[in-house]
Amino acid sequence: MANIKSQKKRILTNAKAAERNKAVKSELKTRSKNAVNAIGTASGEESLRLAVKRLDMAAAKRVIHKNQAARRKSRLMKKINTAG
Repeated sequence: MANIKSQKKRILTNAKAAERNKAVKSELKTRSKNAVNAIGTASGEESLRLAVKRLDMAAAKRVIHKNQAARRKSRLMKKINTAG
């Protein structure tokens, strides 16, 4: 354990950020999976919209890199366009 006060605080804030980022990344996976599973159904378009929205939000909050968000959206769209 660190002896320096600022480092103790950094450890706590890093743990909070890691927990928050883990939740966001988990949600991204869930939303993407739901969008792929909903291809061709009535809720397919809505689930795709939510997945893209969450990817954009994660990139804006810098949980993931903006290029990673673009790549994931591109792959998601490609899956949906080839299936539909």
